[in-house]
Amino acid sequence: MNVETYVADSLAVAADIAGPTPDYAPRNILAHRAEGHAITEGARCSWWIDTAPPLAGEKPGVIGHFAATCPEAARAVLDRACAELAARGATVAIGPMDGNTWRRYRWVVDSAPDEPPFLMEPWNPPAYPGWWREAGFAELARYQSALITRLETVDTRLERVRARLAADGVVIRRIDTSPERFENELRALHEVSLVSFAHNYLYTPLSETDFVAQYLPYREKVRPEFVFIAEQAGRCVGYMFSLPDLLRPAQGRPADTLILKTAAILPGRAYAGLGALLAEMTHHAAHAAGLTRVIHALALEDNPVTNITARHGSVMRRYALFSRRLDT
Repeated sequence: MNVETYVADSLAVAADIAGPTPDYAPRNILAHRAEGHAITEGARCSWWIDTAPPLAGEKPGVIGHFAATCPEAARAVLDRACAELAARGATVAIGPMDGNTWRRYRWVVDSAPDEPPFLMEPWNPPAYPGWWREAGFAELARYQSALITRLETVDTRLERVRARLAADGVVIRRIDTSPERFENELRALHEVSLVSFAHNYLYTPLSETDFVAQYLPYREKVRPEFVFIAEQAGRCVGYMFSLPDLLRPAQGRPADTLILKTAAILPGRAYAGLGALLAEMTHHAAHAAGLTRVIHALALEDNPVTNITARHGSVMRRYALFSRRLDT
């Protein structure tokens, strides 16, 4: 099967070959700055190595922008991308990932049958994970989204957390979405994110400019009662960012769901329990607004966030990130 390769030529791909799917739209090909593309009839993907996330003991490359119509075409472009990465010194290929974890990555591998995709959730044809396995990839990491329906629950232990934080001067407020303030709010969230996420799996820093550009288009969709910012002496020390699931009405379902998308807390004992407190406040805010469901979205399994969800809800979706060795 003939596979065309375009190295460091995103402009040509964007102009001549880009398809109509959102992840391969011309503006994304250019913005994501892929280092190469593999394209054949019925499949395509892109790869990154110089800007790939770090992985201890490895020289990783990542593969994203993937789409295919059959396993043979999928295998062809994945093999070509792996060969290109290996030729550039990569020891392992990781995917699906559109360059880094700030963009679309992971495949859905298990799902509750009655739960459709939610806003900002990656989605894929069910066959894709199997096609990647057939191409020599195996699961590298697992993630989950959990559904919380007991929104009125009160954890009495959090009263001590609230009192301790208040005594230390930590104040929790809602985000200001006014046009003149929203961008500055995003800059404060970015500063906390850089520190909070620094040790996250496969983390790469995102510039303030790119972070603001990623979230600024959601200003009119953000409801301040669902975004909490914790401050100490005027400095942001943590936040919890949630959005209503705007896809539900289009799916013929009630507008009853909030998506807890991102949480970031500065490290250290001084802020212990702040994440759990913000999660409970988010649940209560959703209940007060007449919502009945909160989705804790896209968390790496076996981390503090999933420990919170285990006490309050149940897993509705599982995702996997895959890898393939290139040095054997």
